Order: sequence, then structure tokens, then C-alpha cells
Amino acid sequence: MTEIDFFDILQGQIAGFLLVLTRTSGIFFISPFFGSQNIPVQIRAATAFVIAVLTFPVLMNEMIVETPETIAMFAALVVQELFIGWLIGFVGYVILAAITMAGKIMDMQVGYTIAQVMDPTSNEQSPLIGSFLYNLTIIYFLTVNGHHMIIAALVESFRSVPINSIVWNDSMANFIGNITNGIFLVGMKIAMPVTFSILMTNVGMGILARTMPQMNIFVIGVPMHLMIGTAMLALLMPFYVLFLDVMFDDMYSSISTAIKLISP
Repeated sequence: MTEIDFFDILQGQIAGFLLVLTRTSGIFFISPFFGSQNIPVQIRAATAFVIAVLTFPVLMNEMIVETPETIAMFAALVVQELFIGWLIGFVGYVILAAITMAGKIMDMQVGYTIAQVMDPTSNEQSPLIGSFLYNLTIIYFLTVNGHHMIIAALVESFRSVPINSIVWNDSMANFIGNITNGIFLVGMKIAMPVTFSILMTNVGMGILARTMPQMNIFVIGVPMHLMIGTAMLALLMPFYVLFLDVMFDDMYSSISTAIKLISP
């Protein structure tokens, strides 16, 4: 009876398929919609497997997979492929993190922080405005077929960065730092109109408190913040959708830039 070597089974097509599946699975950790914790793990795993099955025959006709000589080298290659998929998803997730941050800032200024909801995506308490903007962004993301663009970027990554050909350089660390820093900048830009309107409201109530000391400003301050903040948010909705178009274009461009930074 011949002894079956597990590593021999991994040679050739099976090894290539596992590596394609690994990179595909990376986007299901953190990317918009695909990485949502609302989707059961079984469905995400099955979807990743289906995408890998559909793309693998096409990719094998365009590239040659060099199978590592040892299990340790194969494990290192798996980590590399998983990082590429994670990177694509992370760049896409930055916009959602910025929107969540903007919602927290607006909730703090308007006064909605006293009431929060459970966000199953992050498994933690989420602000009301932040949850509203997040869900609106996901709906619009699906409407403009943003999830198709994520899959297209994944397939294109196999052409730009074939398996076992990733190039590491310092530019990648700078790129990740820059887009992470952009979370705070974009979040502040989104929250700025509501924050400025609340600031002007506080200035007006401060002047009113000086001219009419007998009026209890604290009693009318909270409902005034809620009214003005909610009205300003409603006025911003048409412009917010236009802003999302710009953000999605920047997201696709950033994904392309990330792939080019690690391409040979």
C-alpha cells in the first residue's frame, strides 16, 4: 500500500485553486457589504468558494502558478494571498469607517448619543445618525453596483499581482497610513455642516441668555439642538448622495493604487 503524501496532493491545480480561494476570502473579512457581520459566515464562505470556482479556470489560462517546495513556504504564500484580498477590502472599508465616525460626531453635537442602537456589523453600540448614514451608504453602494467593482478589482489583482509575485516596499506602509488618516479628515468634512449649525445655535442661545437672564436656556437647548440638527441633516441628504459618488470613485482609484504598489 503506497503512502499518500499530503503535500503531493497540493501540487498543481489544487494548489493554485487554494491560493485563488485564499485571496478571494480576504475581501470577505472587511470589505463593504461582503465583510458585513450581518451575513452568516457559511454564506460568505460559500460565496467566496463560488467566486473562486468561477474565476479559477480563466486565471489558469493567463498565468502559471509556481508551487512552493515546502509546506512552510506554502503557508507563507497563503498569508500573502490573504493580505492582498484583505487590502482590497480594507481600502473599500475606509469610506464606511469615515461615515461611522462622522455619525458619532454629529450624534454628539445634536444630542442623540443618549440613544444608541446595536450594530451587528461591529458588534458594539452605534450612534443613531451613524447607523442611518451607514445603512444608506450600503444601500447606495449596492444600487450603483459597487460590489461588482470589488469583485472586478479582485479579478484584476490576479492579473496585476499574479500568485507568488507580490512585491513588498515602504510605499505600502505609507499608503495604509494615509488612507487611515483620511478617515478622520473625511469624517470631519461630512459632519462639518451639522457641527457648524449646532455651533451657531449655541452662539445664539448664549446671546439670548445674556439678553434674557430669566429664560432657562438649558430647558430649550436640548430640543433646539435636536430640531436644528435633524433639519440640517435632512437638507444635506441630496448632497450626501452626490458626495458618495465622489467617495466611491476615490475608493476605486485607491484600490487600483494599492494593487499597483504591490505589483511586480
